[in-house]
Amino acid sequence: MPLLLKPGTTWTDAYSRCRSAAPEAFHDDRVLNHWAGMWQRDGRPAPAASPVDGTTIAGPPRLDRSTASRAVRASLDEHQQWRHVPLAERKARVAATLDAMTAHRELLALLLVWEIGKPWKLALADVDRCIEGVRWYVAEADSMVEGRAPLQGPVSNIASWNYPLSVLMHAMLVQTLAGNAAIAKTPTDGGLACLTLACALAVGEGLPITLVSGGGAELSPALVRSRELGCVSFVGGRDAGAKVATSLADLGRRHILEQEGLNCWGVWEYSDWDRLAGQIRKTFDYGKQRCTAYPRFIVQRALFHDFLAAYLPAVRSVRFGHPLAVESADDPLPELDFGPLINNTKVKDLADQVDEAITMGGVPLYRGSLADGRFLPGQDTSAYLAPVAILAPPGSSPLRHAEPFGPVDTIVVVDTEAELLAAMNASNGALVATISCDEEETAMRLASEVRAFKVGVNAPRSRGDREELFGGLGASWRGAFVGGELLVRAVTLGPEGERLPGNFPGYTGLPH
Repeated sequence: MPLLLKPGTTWTDAYSRCRSAAPEAFHDDRVLNHWAGMWQRDGRPAPAASPVDGTTIAGPPRLDRSTASRAVRASLDEHQQWRHVPLAERKARVAATLDAMTAHRELLALLLVWEIGKPWKLALADVDRCIEGVRWYVAEADSMVEGRAPLQGPVSNIASWNYPLSVLMHAMLVQTLAGNAAIAKTPTDGGLACLTLACALAVGEGLPITLVSGGGAELSPALVRSRELGCVSFVGGRDAGAKVATSLADLGRRHILEQEGLNCWGVWEYSDWDRLAGQIRKTFDYGKQRCTAYPRFIVQRALFHDFLAAYLPAVRSVRFGHPLAVESADDPLPELDFGPLINNTKVKDLADQVDEAITMGGVPLYRGSLADGRFLPGQDTSAYLAPVAILAPPGSSPLRHAEPFGPVDTIVVVDTEAELLAAMNASNGALVATISCDEEETAMRLASEVRAFKVGVNAPRSRGDREELFGGLGASWRGAFVGGELLVRAVTLGPEGERLPGNFPGYTGLPH
């Protein structure tokens, strides 16, 4: 039976609901920026298409550098007032924002589906992580801000498209809770309407939030180097992060720069293959388009046949396709591991890397087909990529050294512990890693040699929520660590001479 788009979930339906929920931010023909306390019909809306099926969606209203600089100056004025608002009132306003987001939970999730291709269940989880995570901070705020003060200027946030709520909006709400004004640039590749709706709900409760759109190179002087800023928070790739770090180098400004690393999963002296098979499938959530994905498995040669017997059925069981396609109008939305990648350009680039790696000697252990996906009849599938696994990617391939940010696994076979550790540390620092090993003592010894902020033993690690800390080692992170109380410390001023936990040019301070 051919699939159909579930009634009530079209982009037109979603945008109409945005117009009803926040008409001040959503006009019938475009989305607005917000700065100087007002929704502004400025900037040039760029064309945009959903990765889900090519449907035309709202594009970001791109500002020029001069207007962005004016927005930053206006945010400083808001910051100077907000930093004196009592904590009790800040908590009440943030809590009211969370209540408003809860009321629009399913709309926010539907926007995530259309704009960045998240399957429904993962989209809902992203909304919930933002709401529940910030509620925890509201409950803990009194002890966290005691003896600390807001920064001297607003926090500027530049983040990638993959987690506009549970990472970007979450951070902005905690920043305002701590007494700062918050500025955000909408991610260039997706998340505009979702983030705009969330910010409109926050602005409606009186939070000092500025939301602007534009190209990174065009707006960087305003959003990174402006003297009015108190902190710069960045989430993205190493190349863009390095440019931000260079721009900040002579300013001595508080910063949080989360960059990618090649997160590796090592398998050594291990036998619980049923457990690992389930974990392997879970690594394909959202097509590995997240900073804590595991795209590299490093396997002891003597165990490779057992690993392959667990891996191949797991990857064959992965479900992907159109996140809103159902067999019948009354059916629930499908439970998929992933939908599209962020755009068809990414698919082409990654497919070219796969072909090149195989041409140069990599062994294709598995190449899925789009025929295995769930799609509407005749829909545009150019942003979809089926799972791929390559054994021994050649050293000259980007897949050997960098995170693919797509459903492509690479597998490396090793003979010694030294080879295992060298392969796991191939990218000079990572955010997470895992060691699967039967002997806990051996696993802990190996884990201590892996250059990742979090190393799991027989279990994956993730960014974490609430009190769980987060950061990176080596080139995967620059500046203050976050998560738990560290997120508040990173955006507040403490005692004179305080050294924040983080990865700085002069020192790396790990939290106790």
